[in-house]
Amino acid sequence: MNVNIRKIAPIAIIGGLLLFAFIIKMNPPQTPQRPAFSGPMMAVDVIPVERQSYQVHLQSYGTVQPRTQSTLIAQVGGQIVSVNPNVRGGGFFEEGDVLASIDARDYEADVQIAEAILMDAKQTLAEAQARSNQAREDWERLGNEGEASALVLRVPQLEAAKARIKSAESTLRKAQLKLERTDIVAPFAGRILKKYADVGQVVSNNTPLADIYATDYVEIRLPIRNRDLPFIELPEIYRYEETAEHVSDVKIRSELDGNATWDAQLVRTEGAIDESARQLHVIAQINNPFSIHREGQTPIKIGQYVTAQLRGKMVANVLVIPNAAIYQGSYVYIVRDEILQRRNIEIAWQNDKDAIIATGLEHGDMLVTTVLGQVTSGIRVSIAGATDNRRKPADKTEGGSK
Repeated sequence: MNVNIRKIAPIAIIGGLLLFAFIIKMNPPQTPQRPAFSGPMMAVDVIPVERQSYQVHLQSYGTVQPRTQSTLIAQVGGQIVSVNPNVRGGGFFEEGDVLASIDARDYEADVQIAEAILMDAKQTLAEAQARSNQAREDWERLGNEGEASALVLRVPQLEAAKARIKSAESTLRKAQLKLERTDIVAPFAGRILKKYADVGQVVSNNTPLADIYATDYVEIRLPIRNRDLPFIELPEIYRYEETAEHVSDVKIRSELDGNATWDAQLVRTEGAIDESARQLHVIAQINNPFSIHREGQTPIKIGQYVTAQLRGKMVANVLVIPNAAIYQGSYVYIVRDEILQRRNIEIAWQNDKDAIIATGLEHGDMLVTTVLGQVTSGIRVSIAGATDNRRKPADKTEGGSK
């Protein structure tokens, strides 16, 4: 009996297992489906990344310098007897104005002496000419054959008299020039920067009288960053042929007065890289900077520090995003299928507001503009303004690339 049980037991166990497997196969267990996630998700603002045309504006800085600056020098010596009332620091003058006068009496006397010497030389020449003519007549009257020698005809004496005429005329011109230089005349329309001499002072030749500068326009030397060079048309002139199609417009601003602005233009590019800054400099020009029509503005000053906004190139088909969406200058976040993704980017150009992206983003990417703290790429997020948690196109918002 026990032997039969031992034989039947394994068969029963195997049969039971087969029956259980058949029942499982015919009636598989139902895995309960998890309900859709309805818990709280981080809501972020996004903007679509789109290819567009973008007007580049570059930033620079510099100090105002005059177009022409020079020092008035006394070319003759003497006592200053009069000074133009405008010859004071900041005073304006026009081209041809007499800025100062030196006592001219000595020079007037020199002119009179030179005139007398010239008259005497002319008399001597007339006498020499008469003697030469008389010598020729005597030679012919005496019946001498051949041409008389230069010495017989008193030619050397005649040439010496002519030379004295030239010398006297030169002396007179020099005396007249010195007399003319007793009036110090403005070589251009300008302004007084600093005065060194005044009425009653005795000056000598080459004494500085005042520093002056021209007022027709001023210049500002602006450094251009190396990475900005591909984004601006440089004004280059080679043998009178302009290599830039258009002169770039520049807007000049001053920190002395928040409302003070001047319109300027780039007029030339320096011929070498600055050795200290290792940057290329361009020259901006402000025409008529001291115009009385600039009401309500602080007048521009020589040496004044200013900032400049330069109009660069219009670049086409580029991806432009606001700087606020960039982290550590190297990556951004986008949303794709409700998942936050980190994207490493390469910046082609950047100012204080916008950035042109070279690589890392594609047209149509949904760029996160919400400021994120410590987040992990791959977490689920929702788009602010969407009606549910599914990914929907965000409304196009104005970004920093406008």
